[in-house]
Amino acid sequence: MGKLSLKQIEIARILDCSDMVSQWNDWKWQMKNAIRDIPTFERVTGAEFSKTEREALEKTIEKFPMSITPYYLSLINCSDVKNDPVFKQCFPSPSELIVEKCDMEDPLAEDRDSPVEGITHRYPDRVLFLISNVCAMYCRHCTRKRKVGNIDFIPDKNRINQGLDYIRNNTQIRDVLLSGGDPLMLPDEYLDWILSELRSIPHVEVIRIGTRVPVVLPYRITDSLAAILKKHHPIWVNTHFNHPKELSPQSREALRKLADAGIPLGNQSVLLAGVNDCPQIMKRLVQKLVQNRVRPYYLFQCDLSEGLAHFRTSVSKGIEIMENLIGHTTGFAVPTYVVDAPGGGGKIPLMPNYLISCSTNKVILRNYQGVITTYTEPDSYKAERCEGNCGDCKLDHEFDDPSEAATTGIARLLSDVDDTISITPKTTGYAGRKCDV
Repeated sequence: MGKLSLKQIEIARILDCSDMVSQWNDWKWQMKNAIRDIPTFERVTGAEFSKTEREALEKTIEKFPMSITPYYLSLINCSDVKNDPVFKQCFPSPSELIVEKCDMEDPLAEDRDSPVEGITHRYPDRVLFLISNVCAMYCRHCTRKRKVGNIDFIPDKNRINQGLDYIRNNTQIRDVLLSGGDPLMLPDEYLDWILSELRSIPHVEVIRIGTRVPVVLPYRITDSLAAILKKHHPIWVNTHFNHPKELSPQSREALRKLADAGIPLGNQSVLLAGVNDCPQIMKRLVQKLVQNRVRPYYLFQCDLSEGLAHFRTSVSKGIEIMENLIGHTTGFAVPTYVVDAPGGGGKIPLMPNYLISCSTNKVILRNYQGVITTYTEPDSYKAERCEGNCGDCKLDHEFDDPSEAATTGIARLLSDVDDTISITPKTTGYAGRKCDV
């Protein structure tokens, strides 16, 4: 991972790191020496808190524990700690104890949509599989704050097998997203076993891994870990960079190892007040991500989890940021801005409106500069009515089973073969429950 910065050398010295380079670059040393209390943080950074501040911070840590890797702490600008974007993401704030009326313990209803422990099944063809309860660091904006620090263990094979059996028995599942905690905090051999089991399931086409390890603990991305992931292609990895400052030389090296292993990389950022709620910061972040072979995927509006109110921005701020990205930088560097709807409603895209109006043969559009233009619809186009018989369709299909084209939600109302004229969702779950009536 290269040489240490002067700040990293100083932190290593304070933490009694005897063999600075090899120990500092050892992810297990980083975890063992994570900063978990206020006095150690003050000693390492030189920051000082008053008695009143310290008491408020201690109360916060009692409910939402602190754990910061020495590496991530080394990214903090110690000359202006309280305004630093890295500091705000890793250090507790008494504002976390403020619970607003709209706040929820489980805002995304992950527990409600869980048919077996560790599995959330909300969308028809994919599931969330929580395979680890261990995080490299406790992020202050975590949507699963209800779980942080409460259970710090690795689920055993019996629990993992329950999830695997559920996936095996539900053949519509083609996409499995591994999350936690952080899946990459599992031992190499254990992660390899889980991936092998998933890859042996015929209907599982894609395995995704959601991780913040490249951001807060890049040393975990070892050559051996990259080799294990490479064995199980297609593997997709989504990282979680929120600020360009997090793309350090060490993080960039971790991303290089993953990309060189043939793993497509995406990034999911969260819009955070005082951290990245600035069009120029977000533009620089997405550009640096693309430079390091990471495709910006989602920009999330901050969830309604308890203790996150001070991080939430207005939706209008997110739209402003998108207006400053679309047309102003490379198209594939622009993420989709979404709200993960409270109550398990799923991800709802929120993008600037470029369709102004339309008639029977024209569409009125505007571009990022505000130029208004028209697109003329083709007179010769006649849409074929879909009768649901894919085997007799003139288009070249790879499937003959009409059930593969089955729809739900708004798509159901647009279907030619379904005479439904309105839908009333009873639930958004797919764990053996009917969605529409």
